[in-house]
Amino acid sequence: MFWLAQSMILARPVPKTHVALSELSLGCAQLGNLFREVSDADCRTTVDAAWELGIRYFDTAPHYGLGLSERRLGAALASRPRADYVLSSKVGRLLEPVDGLEGWDDQGFVVRATHRRIWDFSRDGICRSIEGSLERLGLDRLDVVFLHDPDDHWPEVLAAGYPALEELRAEGVVGAIGAGMNQAPMLADLVRETDVDLVMLAGRYTLLEQEALDDLLPLCADRRVAIVAAGVFNSGLLARARPPDGARHDYESAPQELVERARAIARVCERHGTTLPAAALAFPLAHPAVVSVCVGARSAEQVRRNAALYREAIAADLWNELKAEALLRQDAPVPG
Repeated sequence: MFWLAQSMILARPVPKTHVALSELSLGCAQLGNLFREVSDADCRTTVDAAWELGIRYFDTAPHYGLGLSERRLGAALASRPRADYVLSSKVGRLLEPVDGLEGWDDQGFVVRATHRRIWDFSRDGICRSIEGSLERLGLDRLDVVFLHDPDDHWPEVLAAGYPALEELRAEGVVGAIGAGMNQAPMLADLVRETDVDLVMLAGRYTLLEQEALDDLLPLCADRRVAIVAAGVFNSGLLARARPPDGARHDYESAPQELVERARAIARVCERHGTTLPAAALAFPLAHPAVVSVCVGARSAEQVRRNAALYREAIAADLWNELKAEALLRQDAPVPG
């Protein structure tokens, strides 16, 4: 794939599929006005910058801005060769229109509440959700479909949601299937009990949190299930060279002990000539099951920063010191 050699952002295959993901990918929740408004123009330049820097995997969902992220991403990619990028969206939150304007969305996106989200992991709900996503994106196929946050819907996912995706994969409607969650145990159960191709793990395999090494990550490596690591900055706590007071973790104010731990990691990074966010982005990619790190951005400047972090060389001694100082698990794979 010539564009990968040109961009210097490598691709990793998703085993058992024909899908390959760029190691650095663009999470598009911000294109749906996550927490604050972003202009159409800024969304377009964000995606354009990602493309120019070699990012070829883009992740979105109907949940993000009640479809706004999908519409904006589809418009920004409309002129790009369809075979040259991979796009994932999600199912589980079906968008149903409401009569008239009902104020503003109450789930973190600065958009008018023109639709309501209906939890639906039934076969019909999943097919309707994919049909809606394709219409908003202006596409005729999705490369990857994730079951989105099925935490409270496990029986329906096993009985209907996963079988529906398996059927769509067999028919060639989607290229790869999986689930995206903010927890590892249920993803591990899904990997054990189904034939998913990949999972998106948000915030649970980072420089601060490696409990997923106990179960999910070795299981995925054994079963040849790929992992997309999202939330690698832990909602902002690892996003700055020196974590400030009031930094956020899991979308809330971080406990002081976590802030102090992040600062201790940051000091080790500084001693080895790098920064906390660069190490946070590099760390997950060392695990053999991880194929991509998905990082959000709301501007071209943020995309360029993330790409620069991805390309930064990090001394091997950094990881040795983090383990020696008990700031990183001894069994955690590290970049070599």
